[in-house]
Amino acid sequence: MSSPVFLTGRRKAVYNQYIKLRVFLHFLGEAITGKLPWKGFPGFLDRLLYFLAKMKENKYVTTQGTTKINLYVPGFPSAAFFKACRKVSPIGEKQPCISVLLSVTSGCRFRCEHCYQKHDRGKDVPIDDLVDVVRQLDAMGVAFFNIEGGDPFLAYDRLKAACAAVTTGEIMVNSTGDGITCDRLEELRELNVRGVMFSLHAPDEEDVNSFMGRDNAWDTMLEGIACCHNVGMDVTFNTCMLRNAFYDGTFDRVMDRAHTFGASLIQLIKPKPSGAWLGEDVSFFSPSDLAHVEKLVRTYNNDPKYAHYPFIAAQIHDERADMFGCTAGGTDRFYINAKGDVQPCEFLNISYGNIQNEPFEQIFRRMRESFDMPGDRWLCESCAPEIHRLHQESGSPSLPLSEELSARVHENCDRGACPDFYHYVDVRHRTSATNGMSS
Repeated sequence: MSSPVFLTGRRKAVYNQYIKLRVFLHFLGEAITGKLPWKGFPGFLDRLLYFLAKMKENKYVTTQGTTKINLYVPGFPSAAFFKACRKVSPIGEKQPCISVLLSVTSGCRFRCEHCYQKHDRGKDVPIDDLVDVVRQLDAMGVAFFNIEGGDPFLAYDRLKAACAAVTTGEIMVNSTGDGITCDRLEELRELNVRGVMFSLHAPDEEDVNSFMGRDNAWDTMLEGIACCHNVGMDVTFNTCMLRNAFYDGTFDRVMDRAHTFGASLIQLIKPKPSGAWLGEDVSFFSPSDLAHVEKLVRTYNNDPKYAHYPFIAAQIHDERADMFGCTAGGTDRFYINAKGDVQPCEFLNISYGNIQNEPFEQIFRRMRESFDMPGDRWLCESCAPEIHRLHQESGSPSLPLSEELSARVHENCDRGACPDFYHYVDVRHRTSATNGMSS
């Protein structure tokens, strides 16, 4: 096993200049060969540098020969990385989606208390239908594929088929560790799977087992981690903890564990009132609480004391108004659940349609018409009371809401103001393109 190499401080600053140079030379070559129009090339570079600058506060981490600068941006340098950079190439058009979360099965032997799929009921979508959608997503510019279950290794053939359908993209698989073997990981590594994202919601075995609803959850995770290290695949984690965990030392102990386990990255997810927690009071963090968590994130990502700790990818940072905002609905990412429902986000229990009932491109177009632009409001929180009310009134045991009920949610929700990034790279360039056509 090779350990992750983390870049902070001056080393990161120097590497940033290298990234900019490589990016410039790559796309200069595309402009020279006619793949990019010369007329829009300076504006494209301006937007691309702004895109990269938005990630400069992150800790960079190098594994398997490429460097991650953001969870949802593939490692640099790679074909998938340069594909993601094309997000900012359209002029006068909507910015394309570059990441997706796909569920290949609802099958799972764990009972995590926060599961956003808890009320998803129905048969898994035929794998051929899902593979066809993966190919479409690959062709339309998606560069980062996050594939999950249930637990995807319990439906390994389906997982493998979905991964094999990606031609240019980075893949991360979410798993409890259940069903993982070293042989399977070796196969997946050949299909551009970068790593496995395990769940680490507490620092101790007893608490992890309790939270995930199985007495062997901890041991299952450890076995999966060992296999990842054995085959040279990234070990990453997601963690979701309530407010008090950031004050009583729990979060720090989780970071210590992630460091001990040789993790390259840990995704910090704010508790969401969705799925099993829909209707529950789990999401309240005051402005001072959020500032406190962000301070912890900055410390672990930038303080030399924690230089060898995993990079924290924190939703509360990336989705701020002065960053990318909430990018649900295909503005940057979206979700397809195991039964084929196309959802704006895994934490937003509404549906725009099912890929078993109509062509994916029609559903996606409808969703993008609704989600024209990202906003600075977290819809998974602001829309949750209405989703909960409609779910209770409908009497349905299943989520997401039906398309009809979902429309009552998304047609009336306030998405807030356009975040800084999209105002810079999208709104003003759409406006200038429109003005240019009118003149």
